[in-house]
Amino acid sequence: MTYRIRGLDPAIFAHLFSADPEVLNSKLARREVAGPQGYYPCRVSLKDAAPGEALLLVHYTNHNIASPYRNAFAVYVRQAAQIAAEYIDAIPPILRARPIALRAYDTGGDLNRATMALADDVDAHVRTLLDDPAIAYIDAHNAMHGCFAARIERT
Repeated sequence: MTYRIRGLDPAIFAHLFSADPEVLNSKLARREVAGPQGYYPCRVSLKDAAPGEALLLVHYTNHNIASPYRNAFAVYVRQAAQIAAEYIDAIPPILRARPIALRAYDTGGDLNRATMALADDVDAHVRTLLDDPAIAYIDAHNAMHGCFAARIERT
């Protein structure tokens, strides 16, 4: 079985990089600069921003369904990220070397199963979840902060 992990479309966020503070505030967004400690995972490039890199921190609805499982949280987007990353049967940098919660949903968007990848073993957990035909897709989240990281789908 093959799976794909794609970054978010940068066009969703492009207009916000030049927006004035009032517009950003109305969109629940703000400008930030990546600090020296790292861990500013960009949801477009699927890699951490480098120290000093320009970012947006924006409220994003990743599981946009009319259900109790609807989900939104803050995500980072690098200004330099112009193309959505795509990984086929490979794990992007933002899903490595940190605890990742994997939430597996059915075709109706209801949570079916969930698991935690704690030892840089996201691939093994993804394959186990996708072996179940009832699983339509998986949303990966940073386990410690709870924020959406990426969607994982069969290809």
